[in-house]
Amino acid sequence: MTDGKHVILLVDDDQDLLDSIRLVLEKHGYHVVEALSAEEGVSTYKKEKPDLVIVDLMMEEVDAGTVLVKELKALGAKEPIYMLSSMGDSLTSATPYSDLGLSGVFQKPIDFNSLLTILREKLGQT
Repeated sequence: MTDGKHVILLVDDDQDLLDSIRLVLEKHGYHVVEALSAEEGVSTYKKEKPDLVIVDLMMEEVDAGTVLVKELKALGAKEPIYMLSSMGDSLTSATPYSDLGLSGVFQKPIDFNSLLTILREKLGQT
């Protein structure tokens, strides 16, 4: 937490998408930090110690998101990690979310009501 606000790390190479999610989350009382690549995501994770992470599946490389999740887990990440994907549930049709180190997947375009509900649940807010 920073200044009494939960810290959410967003990792995506699409600045417009980051901006739209950040605006919604900040409006609802979250502190948002961003990274534009998997490499920057690891660095920002170490520096900011977020309460929850949302990472895009496909960034600079097709599997950059899953590689980032593995790196975060190797660092001992216990925070909920969600994948953001235009592939939706087909991403995990053969592999459960937990096998990928994920708490779940948000499909693009993102449903902000679902996002906010899940954040409240995962971060213990009412």
